[in-house]
Amino acid sequence: MITLARIITLALADAINPCALAVMTMVLVSILLTNDAKKHKVLLGGLAFTAAVFVGYFFYGLIIIQLFKSFVSFTSSIYPYLTKTLAILAILLGIFNIKDFIQYKPGGLATEMPIKMRPKVKQIIKKITSPKGAFFIGILVTLFLLPCTIGPYIIASGTLSTLTLIKTIPYLLLYNFIFIIPMLAITFIVYAGISTTDKVSDWKERNIKYIHLATGILLIGLGIAILTGII
Repeated sequence: MITLARIITLALADAINPCALAVMTMVLVSILLTNDAKKHKVLLGGLAFTAAVFVGYFFYGLIIIQLFKSFVSFTSSIYPYLTKTLAILAILLGIFNIKDFIQYKPGGLATEMPIKMRPKVKQIIKKITSPKGAFFIGILVTLFLLPCTIGPYIIASGTLSTLTLIKTIPYLLLYNFIFIIPMLAITFIVYAGISTTDKVSDWKERNIKYIHLATGILLIGLGIAILTGII
């Protein structure tokens, strides 16, 4: 239950990451521009891209967990301090997000996609014209998302590295499912005509500081809870 609480909290903090939401809206815009009369392709394209993110991040998670296991096996003396180190990392990431709330600047350290990467990502996403393309390009785009989403994932992977592989997989699947929920929500909202990609993007821009605030509170709260032994 302790591990479950940590994984859910970290996944929630990661799921509302501004750069992940921005990339999803860009993907849907690209599909809409080339399939204006075929709205079902928006749904299929959004689902395909989301599936690619899920698969890519699950794979990255397995790699990170294995790296943690290898590192700990070589330095077993620091193993007891792993949890505290991860808790401090969560607090630091939370502080970075709070900083973005107080004084927002695009491309914040460890909180958003670096400014230099954004033109390249936009260029890649513009090539998406079909659901199949959305999946394959989605796998590639996950690499660009890592700098702004990997913080909570590293903490989660460090926590899971203490478990066997069989016990790790369900937690990893749960983490990544929670991570893609906003992407699924945006896809269905646009497909159903409840809102448009422009309105979703505008909402994200208007509330980006509060998104960072929510993320920061979750991460700092989790770090304190781990250090104090609550979870």
